[in-house]
Amino acid sequence: MFHIFYKRMNNIKTIFSIKDLEHLTGIKAHTIRIWEKRYQLLEPERTDTNIRFYNLDHLKKLLNISFLNNNGHKISKIASLSTQDIHLQVRELASKGHLENHAINTFKLAMLDFDQELFNKTYNALIKTKSLSEVFYELFLPLLSEIGTLWQTDTITPAHEHFISSLIRQKILINTEMLQAQNEIEHNNAFVLFLPDNEIHEIGLMFVHYKLVAKGHRSIFLGSSVPISSLTDILPYYKDITFLSYFTIKPVKEELASYLAEFESELLNGNNNQLWVLGQMTQYIDSQNLPTSITTFKTIGNLVATIS
Repeated sequence: MFHIFYKRMNNIKTIFSIKDLEHLTGIKAHTIRIWEKRYQLLEPERTDTNIRFYNLDHLKKLLNISFLNNNGHKISKIASLSTQDIHLQVRELASKGHLENHAINTFKLAMLDFDQELFNKTYNALIKTKSLSEVFYELFLPLLSEIGTLWQTDTITPAHEHFISSLIRQKILINTEMLQAQNEIEHNNAFVLFLPDNEIHEIGLMFVHYKLVAKGHRSIFLGSSVPISSLTDILPYYKDITFLSYFTIKPVKEELASYLAEFESELLNGNNNQLWVLGQMTQYIDSQNLPTSITTFKTIGNLVATIS
């Protein structure tokens, strides 16, 4: 019966069970049912066999309702508003900074509607009271984790993921550029940040770049899909280099050992250079048997603490 709850349209999940809504919004299924029965806030559709289901518009409306409710609006009052009025009130509140309990859902709404204005209003309101680091750790990282789940279950398309990722990258880039314009480099060593071949998930590495610049380090960001052979070109320019990479999906598990062995041979032998590695693929690295020149980190926070 599981397939009853799912409808595919251009490979996007467009129909949800009430448990899906609970997972995606954080609102208990029991509460959703009460809101439906007492206030008619949602009107689920039904299959031919009388099983209730919800569509993407229901999901977006529920995210908006949750936001207003968490910011002091009574459910009875929200029930009297049209869907458009609910949406407008969310945008108005977002611009005023009423986001502490709902910012991630507001970012998800912006993603689902490709709404750059809502994303920027939400971010600008948050940054009035939080640093970029706080926004990144408290909101962007959990959001990106949730987006991974949404993408894997076909709730969103790659276009949604690219849209929200691009906006997050913009914020990190802007803040990094501001620091670079005003900071003098205080350290002689160089950090060289790169992603290995066919690895494109660069947001985490971009944030590390921002933190390095904030600490006055010389940080050289090379970006995605950089082969080892290209990294050798940097060796003549700096005496002590810490190469820093983020393994999200590459190298694959079976190729990790050979990749690290080649990296050590080409870039770390006979010098003081090091390789620091982050990312989910590091769980498959035998850290006990690594050479002293290679270090793995479980989280960005751990690595940043080492930098400090």
